[in-house]
Amino acid sequence: MNERTERKTIPIQDVNEASNCAGAEPYALMVLGDSMMPEFAEGEIIVVEPSGLVSDGSYVVAYVNEEYIFRQIVKHEDGWMLKPLNPLYENIPVADITVAKGVVIMKKRPGRRREQKRYV
Repeated sequence: MNERTERKTIPIQDVNEASNCAGAEPYALMVLGDSMMPEFAEGEIIVVEPSGLVSDGSYVVAYVNEEYIFRQIVKHEDGWMLKPLNPLYENIPVADITVAKGVVIMKKRPGRRREQKRYV
């Protein structure tokens, strides 16, 4: 058994193949759209940890409906859902947390060295 299997990492193969990152390496994405406002503004950079611990309230990159999306994963009485922070968008019910393919560990505003926030 290799170390990755023991740690139960969640690799994002499609993203990693495009960027040549190893399965457990953090990677950066730019926020597009306003579905995660006000916490995450369009153009901000998020750092995603593919092997991060997913828990209730985590901000995640998830694979659902054949696409990757950025949402908050939240437990509710009927199970799990992917929740946008902007109330103009709808929640997406999911079977479990395995849809999460990485956890957001930090955000940074481009061009502003000191303006960053950590999420772990």
